Amino acid sequence: MAPSIRLITLSILFLSPIFSLGFSPESPTDRHILVLVDDLAIKSSHSIFFKTLTDRGFDLDFKLAHDPKLALQRYGQYLYDGLILFAPSVDNLGGSLDLSAILDFVDSGHDLILAADTTTSDLIRDIAADCGVDFDEDLGALVIDHTSYAVSKTDSDHTLIVSDDVIDSKVILGEKKLEAPVLFRGIAHSLNPANSLVLKVLSASPSAYSANPKADLSSPPALIGSSISLVSVVQARNNARVLISGSLDLFSNKFFKSPVKKFGSSVEHAKSGNEQFVSELSKWVFHERGHLKAVNVQHQKVGETFEPAMYRITDHLEYSVEIYEWTGKDWKPYIADDVQVQFYMMSPYVLKTLSHDNQGLYSVSFQVPDVYGVFQFKIEYQRVGYTSLSLSKQIPVRPFRHNEYERFIKAAYPYYGGAFSMMTGFFIFGLFFLYHK
Repeated sequence: MAPSIRLITLSILFLSPIFSLGFSPESPTDRHILVLVDDLAIKSSHSIFFKTLTDRGFDLDFKLAHDPKLALQRYGQYLYDGLILFAPSVDNLGGSLDLSAILDFVDSGHDLILAADTTTSDLIRDIAADCGVDFDEDLGALVIDHTSYAVSKTDSDHTLIVSDDVIDSKVILGEKKLEAPVLFRGIAHSLNPANSLVLKVLSASPSAYSANPKADLSSPPALIGSSISLVSVVQARNNARVLISGSLDLFSNKFFKSPVKKFGSSVEHAKSGNEQFVSELSKWVFHERGHLKAVNVQHQKVGETFEPAMYRITDHLEYSVEIYEWTGKDWKPYIADDVQVQFYMMSPYVLKTLSHDNQGLYSVSFQVPDVYGVFQFKIEYQRVGYTSLSLSKQIPVRPFRHNEYERFIKAAYPYYGGAFSMMTGFFIFGLFFLYHK
């Protein structure tokens, strides 16, 4: 029994460094990522993309998708903080991985990059569908565009398309504009209108459609024009991020290095925008950008420095919070003019926009409403591309004590006047009644 106990202890000690690689609020990019492929050749054919990740400090663990020893967690702890699924054709994942395990992984706050192609299996389609993305049901369909395709000697069916219709969001795609269009060859997908968390990042042109290039069209395509999404992202309510691409080639060395010239354009770019696009997008997916944290939430009466146990109605108070954004290397002050705080009890009694000092400190002062009860300071900050902030702090508000009211209340002056006028009138009436003959 003793050797067995020692063996278990050594196993836990050995695994503890692996667990420590988990997501850290103080360093969100210190992360361990599992890369699942259906062919180890992808490791070399997509090496530039993987190198951009390792150069930024990520630890990549490559495994075949059907490896019987696959596991995302052990002893109740997740072994990885991100998952790259470059195995579109896999029908069943190995080990303990399945659809439920992948979704639980995302539900636990971890990130996912998923790429598809024409060989996409039902498993991959189901994962995408649960994230709010529906791939074209036609298994042989590709995105075809007869006006926005790349000029190529090998592409005669116009499935190698060019797109620069990207989301207008600097937090998702970075400050720098795309230097060249993005090359795409793959399958189309649409966004589930019932899912408000999924966003198009790269869209097809209005002339695009989804169909089988080797078959004649017998009916109108189900997906056409700008409704076709080529690359989409999801930020879940728990701040987990998911990237879904209809093209595995989008990440390949071939597309990264390929020159691109759009049909009808005189401009030829020596290199496509794929590397820049994918690199910047992966920074967002793995929380190198758009990751917010709030610290030092404080409130006190105006002129005081300590936080009271409760407030009294009509008190004047100050509320402050510090908000920072992760840059990939360190935290910098987050600057915005739309951060609001609510003083809330069943509904907001006070709604104020916080001012900032350009150093990350947000503050506001206001008067407690003339209503007593249990209130909350609430901040619900949700902006496209940024992790959501949900702050709540409870505080009771009491009425005036009997000895705290003013001796004479201004609002009662009419009543005071009425009482004294009644007494004066009665006194005059008495004099008149008693002495008037």
